[in-house]
Amino acid sequence: MKGGASSSPPTRDARLADALPRDRTGTTLASAAINATSASPQAPNPTGLSERYALALLGIVDDLRQAEPGAPDRIASDLDTLFALWRDDSGFRSFVADPRLDGAEQKRGAFAVMERAGIGTEVRNLIGVLIINRRLSKLPEVAASFGALLAARRGQQIAEVSTAHPLSDTQRAQIVARLTEAGYSGVQLRESVDTTLLGGLVVRIGSRLYDNSLKSKLQRLQYAMKGAA
Repeated sequence: MKGGASSSPPTRDARLADALPRDRTGTTLASAAINATSASPQAPNPTGLSERYALALLGIVDDLRQAEPGAPDRIASDLDTLFALWRDDSGFRSFVADPRLDGAEQKRGAFAVMERAGIGTEVRNLIGVLIINRRLSKLPEVAASFGALLAARRGQQIAEVSTAHPLSDTQRAQIVARLTEAGYSGVQLRESVDTTLLGGLVVRIGSRLYDNSLKSKLQRLQYAMKGAA
């Protein structure tokens, strides 16, 4: 924003709200879907369909790699940024999931958001294809599939982390450190927020599940009390 010295820059949420399409009353078209869409996103579950889109993007990465060695990291970063917007912003999440929006509305809103977020051409093109095919709601699954494919290629391991509240950078670093100490290498976190956990966290990596949530602790306490009765 350009203005006087007293003006403060808009928050990211405000910028996203400005970017999303509106109806004639000025209400964000996605806002009506917020009540029907959980304010706490669940971890996306990659499918065969999402993996096909992810593989197509990975093919583009391979085509660019020789001329631009940093292309994999750049494109992965763009997709991570878009996924983070979906994960952290309920308005954008509802917009992505809203089946009532036509292709023109989806393209206008999604491309305005990507422009403001500085998303590059390759991911923009991917989103364009998803919109044309009426698959924009698959965005989080495609992002998860691409991350998993790229991590597997690099010998990294994906840890799915569910928490009652968003993680801080310090907490992310601590989780990665603990998993590394446990023998996992090249750990990448895939985060989701689940308020039903109440507190603590649940980590799934490979075939192992670590459940340290307050919800599970209360359930174990309840079972123990029933057994003692």
